[in-house]
Amino acid sequence: MPGEIVGSVEMLRRLVAFDTTSRNSNLALIEYVRTYLADHGIAAKLVPSEDGTKANLFATVGPNVKDGVVLSGHTDVVPVDGQPWDSDPWTLTLKDGKYYGRGTCDMKAFYAIALAMLPEFKNAKLNKPIHFALSYDEEVGCIGAHALAARMAAEVPRPRAIVIGEPTMMTVVHAHKGAQIYVTKFTGFEAHSSMTHLGVSAIHFAGEFVHWLNTVQDELDAAAPSKSEFMPPAATFNVGTIVGGTAGNILARDCEVLWGYRELPTEPLDKLGKRAIAWLESELLPRMKARHPAAAIATELRSSTPAFSAAGNDEAKALAATWSGSNTVGSVVYATEAGIFAKTLGVPTVICGPGDIAQAHQPNEYILASQIEGCEAFMRRMVEWCCRP
Repeated sequence: MPGEIVGSVEMLRRLVAFDTTSRNSNLALIEYVRTYLADHGIAAKLVPSEDGTKANLFATVGPNVKDGVVLSGHTDVVPVDGQPWDSDPWTLTLKDGKYYGRGTCDMKAFYAIALAMLPEFKNAKLNKPIHFALSYDEEVGCIGAHALAARMAAEVPRPRAIVIGEPTMMTVVHAHKGAQIYVTKFTGFEAHSSMTHLGVSAIHFAGEFVHWLNTVQDELDAAAPSKSEFMPPAATFNVGTIVGGTAGNILARDCEVLWGYRELPTEPLDKLGKRAIAWLESELLPRMKARHPAAAIATELRSSTPAFSAAGNDEAKALAATWSGSNTVGSVVYATEAGIFAKTLGVPTVICGPGDIAQAHQPNEYILASQIEGCEAFMRRMVEWCCRP
């Protein structure tokens, strides 16, 4: 029996209904996609997480030969907790030409459209394959993409181009900054708050670290080039969360700082991290231990997302520009899986997808209906190219 014919909007409605917030499993969505593909005669392969609670998926439509196109998207979304939504974030809602729902923009629409157009892909006389690549945990550090890209590099004949369908309003993006995220745990020594000479406040010293990050940021900003394709032009630090302490009258024994930075493609991604860790160990820790020998600092790398450089991506840029009809080529400061795929597969890569990144992570996230139509046109031009000898 032939597989079900599903339009782009209906497919998006189905995918939005899966609550794939990064803290949750994505297996229900992955199983739906795998079954949908199987019903159309396409076998998918899964690349599970180490604990088996999540999985990546990749599949090939057309001949299993080189020079195909990879359509890549992440299945997870950010939380809706505490956000003032005007509609159910897990129910696709149309209003004034906008489809509202969590993940509509970032970034379920891209692969919803590709999946909906699967019958067109299959009915076309493809000479070059179209590969689906769906990952998990992009929003918390592009965690799943590493294993997915490695499996595809080993099992998929070398593609001609990779398209990361993050929201760009269907314009072409050829570069972005890299991201490193760390957790630093400060351990002090508890004492009564009136007897500070007897203890070490982990929070106080964590605060010194945050102040040091700010001074380094000032240094980076001062040295930033006057002309840059990035805004802001310098590498940028951010402290996401600080958790610690027990009570107002106790010197804090523990404090945990979640911090990270966005680095330029021209710089080693771990350079600023190494500098920060060296300062913690050589400058701050000795001062803590001078107050009490039990004091300690430990830093763990939480995630690493390589920068995406424009170098070597000319062919993907040219193809994506032709398929999208866009004359705009630019860069962004947020990170995607593009650097991982480009580096692991060694294939020209580009970012191009429907939706406005300004809507990403926002309450009442939406995608314009016109963007869905634009992405469909992109896919049809891509199919035409894949049919050429």
